[in-house]
Amino acid sequence: MKSKTGVLLVNLGTPDSPSVPDVRKYLFEFLNDPRVIDLPWLLRKFLVNVIIVPFRAPKSAKIYQQLWTKEGSPLLIYGLKVKEKLQNALGDNFDVELAMRYQNPSMNDVLEKMRKNQHEKLIIIPLFPQYASATTGSVIEKVMKIISKWWVIPEVKFIGQFYDNEDFINSFVQIAKKYEVNEYDHVLFSYHGLPVRQLDKVYVDGKKCTDHDCENEVNEDNKFCYKAACYATSRLLAEKLNIPKDKYTVCFQSRLAKDWQEPFTDKVIIKKANGNAKKLLVFSPAFVSDCLETTVEIGIEYQKLFHEHGGEKIQLVESLNEHPLWIETLKNMVLKESV
Repeated sequence: MKSKTGVLLVNLGTPDSPSVPDVRKYLFEFLNDPRVIDLPWLLRKFLVNVIIVPFRAPKSAKIYQQLWTKEGSPLLIYGLKVKEKLQNALGDNFDVELAMRYQNPSMNDVLEKMRKNQHEKLIIIPLFPQYASATTGSVIEKVMKIISKWWVIPEVKFIGQFYDNEDFINSFVQIAKKYEVNEYDHVLFSYHGLPVRQLDKVYVDGKKCTDHDCENEVNEDNKFCYKAACYATSRLLAEKLNIPKDKYTVCFQSRLAKDWQEPFTDKVIIKKANGNAKKLLVFSPAFVSDCLETTVEIGIEYQKLFHEHGGEKIQLVESLNEHPLWIETLKNMVLKESV
C-alpha cells in the first residue's frame, strides 16, 4: 500500500563534481535565479553569463576541491543520510525524498517521482531556518510551478522557517556543549549575507529594514525579515548557552558587494584580532549542513585571516548534519504538519 504523505526536503544545491564545467553549470543555474540576483532580466543575464560565471567558475572550482570528500559533496552526503534516517524515524506511512533547488537530485525529477506515488498530502521543508526570498522563497516558487501543472494536485504544506523551533535550537545547543564557551574571547553568530535591497523588499508599508527594530525583536511587521530572524536565532542560542550579550556578535558572511547587510564577518574577525582576541567560537546557524560557507569560508579562510591579524584559533561549531536531535526535530515538524 502506498503511503499517504510525501515529505520533500530541499536544500540549495551543489555541483556534481568540483570540476570547472560542473561548477560553471551549477553557478549558471543558481545565479540566473531572479530571486537570487534580483536585477532586471537583461542586466542579470549580462552580469551572470558574461562577467560572473566565466571568471568565477575556475576560482570556485578550486574552493570546491578543498571541500570535496571521497564520498562527494558534504551537502549532498549529509542530505542523503538525513533523508534515510528521517524515513526510518517516520516509518512506512511517509515517503521521504531529498531534492536540491539547483542541480541534482533535481526538483523536477524528484517531484515527478512523488506525483506517481499519488500522495494525498505533501509536506515541503526548505532546509533554511530563516526565511529569505533567495532561498525558501525560491524553493516554494519552484515547487508551486511544478505542482501547478499536475492534473491531480494533493494537499500541500510548506514549512517556511523554523529558526524559533525549540527542538532546532536545542540541537545546536547540544552540539555546542562539546566546547567550553568561557574559554573563548568572543562568540560569533555568522549568517549568510543578503543585499540590503532584498531585506527592504519584505516590507509592504513602504518602510525599509532600518526603520524596524530587527536587531532586538520580531513582530508582525518584520516576521519575514531575514535579518530579524538571524538576530532572534542568536538571542535564543545565547540564552540557552548562557552567553552574555556583550560576549557575542551577530554578523554576515559571503558578501558579494558593499551594499550587503552588515556587520561583515571578516571585518568583525579583523577587529577582534586587532583587539587582542586570541580565540573565537563561531556558529553558523543559517546552515543545517556543513558546506562551502562553513567548512571552507569559516574553517579555512577566516582562520587564515584571523591568524594574519594576530589571532590564534577560530573554532567552528559544526552544523546539525545528521545529528540525532536534528532528525528528531524534522520528525516532529513533519508529524505536526501531517495532522
